[in-house]
Amino acid sequence: MTAPLWAESKEDTEKRIREAGAVLKELTEAGDKAIPRDFLERAQCVGVVPGLKRAGFLVGAQYGKGVVTCRTTGPSGWSAPATVRIEGGSVGAQIGAGETDLVFVVMNQRGMDRLMQDKFTVGADAAAMAGPIGRTATAQTDAQLHAEILSWSRSRGVFAGVTLNGATLRPDKDDNRNLYGDVTLKQILTGEVMPTPAASALLTQLGTFPPHKG
Repeated sequence: MTAPLWAESKEDTEKRIREAGAVLKELTEAGDKAIPRDFLERAQCVGVVPGLKRAGFLVGAQYGKGVVTCRTTGPSGWSAPATVRIEGGSVGAQIGAGETDLVFVVMNQRGMDRLMQDKFTVGADAAAMAGPIGRTATAQTDAQLHAEILSWSRSRGVFAGVTLNGATLRPDKDDNRNLYGDVTLKQILTGEVMPTPAASALLTQLGTFPPHKG
């Protein structure tokens, strides 16, 4: 089992959104060790989990709260960020104990549809792979281009591709209600909800990755 994740105050959730924006900026501007731009331009949705925790007494067990935003036709090109919970999986076993920053991208409509469910398990409901790193990575990643979810982590300064297989993702309904009122995850991610000012840095950074042409 994993540690419980209680609802946060609106202020705490907005702080997490700002942290997600900072993490995304750092991991997309790291030069040859960054998330490849091509994958961000192809992504339908992007998720960031700042400070994913691994429970030291349970091998591989981890839990965390993060945010997800999806492409829309609105002015910013991206939806307001929805808050999500991630539990389980083997990320902790791949990167060691302690806290980890996690970024994942949803690459196609099928993966996006899975994301909008009340709960889905990565690997069982959506195919996932570890993401490649660096500007030249796209030349050798045909397999990744066909995955529904790609993911990367940073732990104690080490940045690497990791797989989310076995992890469960679900909307954090209480935190989303604190931010936006009584709306569904789908309403948030399809652009029916206005983002709060806390999302400014996150959406600005995502705006530097226009949709892939061709």
